Amino acid sequence: MPNDAVNRRQFLAASAGTSIAPLLMNPQTGKPYRSVMCLIADDQSAVAGCYGNSVIHTPNMDRMAREGTRFTNARATTPSCSASRSVILTGLQNHRNGQFGHQHLPANFHTYDQVQSLPRILKAQGFRTGVVGKLHVQPASVYPWDYEVPGGAGNRDVWDMAQKVREFLKQSEGKPFYLHVGFSDPHRAGGPGGFANHRDYQNVKAREYSPAQVTVPGFLPDTPEARAELAQYYQAIDRLDQGYGFCLDALREAGRMDDTLVLCFSDHGMPFPGAKGSPYETGLRIPLLAMGPGVEKGAVSDAFVSTTDITPTVLDWCGAKLPENYEFHGSSFVPELHGRSSGPRDEHYYSHTFHEIVNFFPWRGVRTRKYKYTKILFPELEMPLPSDLWRSPTWNGVRARHMTTSGERPVAGILRHAPEELYDMDADPMETKNLAGSASHQAVLAELRAKVRDFRKRTGDPWLGYFDRIESAPEPL
Repeated sequence: MPNDAVNRRQFLAASAGTSIAPLLMNPQTGKPYRSVMCLIADDQSAVAGCYGNSVIHTPNMDRMAREGTRFTNARATTPSCSASRSVILTGLQNHRNGQFGHQHLPANFHTYDQVQSLPRILKAQGFRTGVVGKLHVQPASVYPWDYEVPGGAGNRDVWDMAQKVREFLKQSEGKPFYLHVGFSDPHRAGGPGGFANHRDYQNVKAREYSPAQVTVPGFLPDTPEARAELAQYYQAIDRLDQGYGFCLDALREAGRMDDTLVLCFSDHGMPFPGAKGSPYETGLRIPLLAMGPGVEKGAVSDAFVSTTDITPTVLDWCGAKLPENYEFHGSSFVPELHGRSSGPRDEHYYSHTFHEIVNFFPWRGVRTRKYKYTKILFPELEMPLPSDLWRSPTWNGVRARHMTTSGERPVAGILRHAPEELYDMDADPMETKNLAGSASHQAVLAELRAKVRDFRKRTGDPWLGYFDRIESAPEPL
């Protein structure tokens, strides 16, 4: 951006007592530019001290909750990595942006060339864009970065990642920025234990957890294998939390706390059977913490927020101009960060198509405060588990024992789904009793079925168009 197009001013942050900091002004909007750093976990459910887990050690997430806003109803739109990250960076459902599944080979899915991604929009308006660690979307033309440190094993070397954050911040001095920090923890990995805890990491305290200590979620079997893996999972989250602390230190040392929003969240839920890769809440529910100037401290919001809301929120916070004639599928939750309401936030729409190239099992759905409705597009298929879950000791233990239940949930429900599934989330939070065939719930079923059909039309779902071509009437949903 030309220097003569930018005015430097003093901007008083909204929160009382926040220091006055010089910020760049956006001449197009007349608002001050502000920066954003996103800290993104890989496969983390809301497992942290601030989310009620008394065993795990997560002082940095807990601190962000104390010094900012914690969301209790944040969800991904798809429980798969590449597809979810494309939603985060475009504000569009993955069935619309083209990143239907994994970016890497052999899947090789691509975001459509015409999509206006978050870095693309901000870079064009003078922001410095950077990514450290995991990105997992393509092509580079849609996701342009001024500073890019790709992934690999370094995604778990959280101290080294923080040094790259420092380098980016130093190069961005005096400039507004968007920094995308993608950690690989607590995703599964090779090696003993399956969560990359078998090696040492510089400046990281390796804190081990006992299988007897962990809390087994209601959808998992209470078996030795599940407990052992959960203990390893806790340790990976512990390391991730230390990485968050290193990045926050870097931001503070660079003097950018007064103009930067920090968003801390995950791409989707935990890597266990019945969570990641599944349409259950256990695959979609994620942590979301926000901290920055003017963000309400110690606040807890039960507003429904989604990964489709990240891009609109970042653009709103940054004072960036939105693309003309371009509609996001989410909306900004900046008002919620200041203790206000951005309007009714009582529904969450979700859409999944692929995980790996062999994991084609599309569904579309809606979650309201009380009910959840999912339409399985091809119910004749078995829902394939992601390969890392299929190989997991937890799943192999279930199979070896010929178990019929996994915690409160039938094992059959992990692999097979009905054409339509309706759950009362108050009475049945583990989603075990499908009410789609209940005579007393037909009105609710019809209402949510219509909502999902409208959602698919509104967001240009190409699979709806497929059914339009091959079916006469009535059209299946």
